[in-house]
Amino acid sequence: MKKEKRSSFTGRLGFVLASAASAVGLGNIWRFPYLAAKCGGGIFLLAYIILAVTFGFTLMLTEVAIGRRTRLSCIGAYSALDRRFRPLGWIASSVPAIIVPYYCVIGGWVTKYFCEFAAGNGAAIAADADGYFDRFISAEGSFLNNPMPWFLIFLLLTALCVLSGVDKGIEKLSTFLMPVLLALSIVVAIFSLTRPGAMAGVKYYLLPDFSQFSAMTVLAAMGQLFYSMSIAMGIMVTYGSYMKREDDLERSIGQIELFDTGIAFLAGLMIIPAVFAFSGGDESALGKGPGLMFVTLPRVFADMELGRLIGSLFFLLVLFAALTSAISLLETVVSIVGDKSHWGRRRSTIVVTVCSFALGALSCYGYGSGTIGSLRPFGMAFLDFFDFLSNSVIMPVVAFFTCILVGWVVGARTISSEVELSGPFRRKRMFEVMVRWIAPICLVAVLASSVLENLGYLTYGS
Repeated sequence: MKKEKRSSFTGRLGFVLASAASAVGLGNIWRFPYLAAKCGGGIFLLAYIILAVTFGFTLMLTEVAIGRRTRLSCIGAYSALDRRFRPLGWIASSVPAIIVPYYCVIGGWVTKYFCEFAAGNGAAIAADADGYFDRFISAEGSFLNNPMPWFLIFLLLTALCVLSGVDKGIEKLSTFLMPVLLALSIVVAIFSLTRPGAMAGVKYYLLPDFSQFSAMTVLAAMGQLFYSMSIAMGIMVTYGSYMKREDDLERSIGQIELFDTGIAFLAGLMIIPAVFAFSGGDESALGKGPGLMFVTLPRVFADMELGRLIGSLFFLLVLFAALTSAISLLETVVSIVGDKSHWGRRRSTIVVTVCSFALGALSCYGYGSGTIGSLRPFGMAFLDFFDFLSNSVIMPVVAFFTCILVGWVVGARTISSEVELSGPFRRKRMFEVMVRWIAPICLVAVLASSVLENLGYLTYGS
């Protein structure tokens, strides 16, 4: 069978915007502000920025360079560098396969809330925010108040974009959505900053309090990098394989970091001052995860002037961020399936979408009272279990062994020489020290702290 020609981005801008769109997702919008508030505000922000340009840069550059060097998705790429690391490619490829079904379920939740706010129902949701959200995710309501149709809508939107290809689908959509996402972030952040009492939240968020610095601050910031930079998911290896060799690799990674960190920073400005103003400075109001986005924030918007408009813009922003990340996750799985089966893009996309729907149904009904809801792996609902397995266990393991492969087996020069094909490697010495010595130690610490946190033995912040 004739092998389909490998897709590619039209240029460096397309690669940067598509990769930034992949990195900017739900982790930036809700998890970053939650952790910033929980872990000391300004001191967490400072630690995150420092780690992003050192630790995060090293891991992202390594993966993109591996992809561009081998021109393969992650299974073939790791094997091409050293056949003994072939299993690592399979482990890495399992991450997006696990994440994309439940991520599309959450994307469906966001789609539902955007439609409700746009229809003017935000105040009604806010009046019983806890009960409304619980009933919705438990699938206790009518057809349109059930998570399944919204999950299906979001999954099909994602599949349609992937089906359109790299240059005509993913690149074009990212080129449009990233500037829109940035503009929406700025608009909502400015409105948030004008709320009475918001400056107390700004001060807490921007001014480092070194008395609150601890090892947990650093570990929380490193863990957040996995969520917000698409590291150790096979995504950056796949996108790197679509990158042209003449495009400046180091500069591209720097620009992706700038986009990703900038959106996370703006998310903090959108959420922390507004919640501070609404709660009178109560940090506990910045509840974790779904509780922040789907319970606390609807109440904040309902208390605002122009709450319907700002709430609609916020959930549209989150919808765009979720969609761009979901596209990169699905694209990675489609690329892997296509490389291994030699199927075309259309067949691979359809097969992966059907499998994602089947697996996503477990997360969709995992909070309900039915048969699926009664099944609790390790005491967790399916969505929480898949999130724990992928983000807290597999991703740090993949990143650790990637550093071992590059730093100790094939040598850091393998990556450095790939970077230098398109220009001077300005952070070469830092990269070599990080990938060989510092990053592996940090990754062991991230793995241990993530597992302990999810099992309830460790708490970030106060």
